[in-house]
Amino acid sequence: MPPTRLLLASVCLSPLALLPLTGHAQVTVKPDGQWRSLLTAGASVSSGNSDSTTVNLSGEAVKATDADKLSLNARAQYVKSDDADSEQRFAFGSHYQRDLNARIFGFGQFDALRDEPANLSSRYSVGGGLGYHVIKRDDLTFDVSGGLGYTAERYVAPEIKDGVSRDRYNNTELLVSEESMHKISDSTTLKQKLSVLPNLRNSGEYRAVFDGGVSVAMTKRLSLTATVSHRYDSDPGPGLKKGDTLFITGVSFRVD
Repeated sequence: MPPTRLLLASVCLSPLALLPLTGHAQVTVKPDGQWRSLLTAGASVSSGNSDSTTVNLSGEAVKATDADKLSLNARAQYVKSDDADSEQRFAFGSHYQRDLNARIFGFGQFDALRDEPANLSSRYSVGGGLGYHVIKRDDLTFDVSGGLGYTAERYVAPEIKDGVSRDRYNNTELLVSEESMHKISDSTTLKQKLSVLPNLRNSGEYRAVFDGGVSVAMTKRLSLTATVSHRYDSDPGPGLKKGDTLFITGVSFRVD
């Protein structure tokens, strides 16, 4: 297989255990209490010695005021390679944040995931805690936060957890994260978030999630986007790799 086609296949078919992701093209956020949204689509197709198709759809909606912000996001991914069965992944998330003063904020969040290639029939997570605005400017923001969460998982096939074969598993986690947004120019924006979730049920086990992306505006409503997502699970289950990386390019449409 030619190197470029091999690279495309490895990027598109990575069994990414997705958590809900924010749209990396920047949805417009104005503190006026109005809903604003962003829709993103990306696809890749290869043919020849290896045939594969990947389609990614995502959406984000945000409502903000001077004191709080509510965001909703969803993603769907379809992957088909050669004559193999198609793989589908779905994720949904919501996040509410309210400033307690100029620097400190409280947050609550809910995430839902279905990812059969990662043996997850479903994963539901809730959490909350406190955060700190380290930098809060129009062109640069940087936040750190921490709290507690609870996760309930169901598996497509039973997994060995705590030495026992289980079809479901529940645990509490710490939530530790940092997030930043950097507006490089009027048309280009960078955004990234890193979260680490230590398992409080089993010491030494943890998950980590990194999402980063760049958005370049072509018009007032259309943007080119490139995103990278990495997921790490110290105990993913038999036959599954601990780390997965996915790179996606696409076009975003802004609805203000």
